[in-house]
Amino acid sequence: MRRKTRQITVGNVLIGGDAPIAVQSMTTMYTRDVEKTVAQIRRLEEVGCELVRVAVPEEIDALALGEIKKRIGIPLIADIHYEPKLALMAVEQGVDCVRINPGNLRGGQESFSKVVAAVQQAGAAMRIGVNSGSIDALKSGAEMRKVSVQRLDDGTFVKSDPAEERRREREELSDRMVAKALEYCGWADDLGFTNYKVSLKSSNVLTAVAAYRKFAAACDVPLHLGITEAGTLVTGAVKSSIGFALLLADGIGDTIRVSLTAEPEEEIPVAYEILRSLELRSRGVTFVSCPSCGRVEIDVLKIANEVEKRLAKVQTPIQVAVMGCLVNGPGESRDADIGLSGGRGKGAIYKKGAFLRTVPEDEFLDAVLQEVANILPEHEAKLVYPGDGSLGPVSAGRTRKTGIAALNAAADAEEESGATTSKRGKPLAMLPQG
Repeated sequence: MRRKTRQITVGNVLIGGDAPIAVQSMTTMYTRDVEKTVAQIRRLEEVGCELVRVAVPEEIDALALGEIKKRIGIPLIADIHYEPKLALMAVEQGVDCVRINPGNLRGGQESFSKVVAAVQQAGAAMRIGVNSGSIDALKSGAEMRKVSVQRLDDGTFVKSDPAEERRREREELSDRMVAKALEYCGWADDLGFTNYKVSLKSSNVLTAVAAYRKFAAACDVPLHLGITEAGTLVTGAVKSSIGFALLLADGIGDTIRVSLTAEPEEEIPVAYEILRSLELRSRGVTFVSCPSCGRVEIDVLKIANEVEKRLAKVQTPIQVAVMGCLVNGPGESRDADIGLSGGRGKGAIYKKGAFLRTVPEDEFLDAVLQEVANILPEHEAKLVYPGDGSLGPVSAGRTRKTGIAALNAAADAEEESGATTSKRGKPLAMLPQG
């Protein structure tokens, strides 16, 4: 069950209430560079981004917002820190939402009131952001916790528990974050302004989860979820997935952003995959593929990656499977809208449970994308399959027979040469390198 929140609007996107959980990202370009910023936002739109935030560190960046806004199709959010003047300029430029951390806004509550008045008059929205890294609980920085041993009067020794210390600190920090957020919400409510959402971010997953849960229990304000400074593609995706899953499974969350140290376009597929996994959104392709294991007899790694990449812009909810062994392959392929079950250099193509035909491995990409295009709307079909036969093979093949023969030949040659280095961690000789 979704948490019951009041509903707000950010541009033409509804947030909270019974609206779908919206997916957001943030650009990495200097906002003053209008052309590059617009180009990046359009790439984000193509893969399903529904709200976009841009940094506004200086006046020259604020003055670029109007032109950016005119050339994009999704709501524009201005990210403001320290200078209230930048927020007022952003509102004048026609942004749909202003993101402010009142805790670092010069002029404090007085400046906040001026920004709220401008936002309210313009019919825009606000995100009130509280970040664990910007409140005084972290003044001492991240110190290494050591186990300390103390001798009591009776001669016994007591050992400290670093894990318990961290738990207490998280508890205290999340309490302080929630108290600050509720205080800022009170400022807005006293001004008669309710078109706002709140975020309570931390790079520590458990701190963020605790703060969001406590805030959600205290009021009906919509929440934007984020695990800030989450990390690179793998680290950030894992941390965000864990944090979001814990909250979304409790019905908490109205918009999300997966923060990655990567191109922002890579954040959007991760966000949608989280939502699809919890059956909260159905947009786009649910992709099923084999893990790499010793049973695989085709170059499933290259084929699956290429198919998934070419389906990134599809918004129609479909399921596609690329399988590489005879154990799970046929069943998973039949369960998908379009499925490939490959082995020994050839594969069976399935459509909605029915076998269609067998194709050689060098035609896998063409065959799968052609069948996917056949079940998509015309505008998406053209993105997936150009229809000119130019796709070509994506792998040189990997049958068990030729693969093992190649490995044995390489091993024999190494043994004859007297080499004794380990093969552990080396790429398989059967796979084309580079």
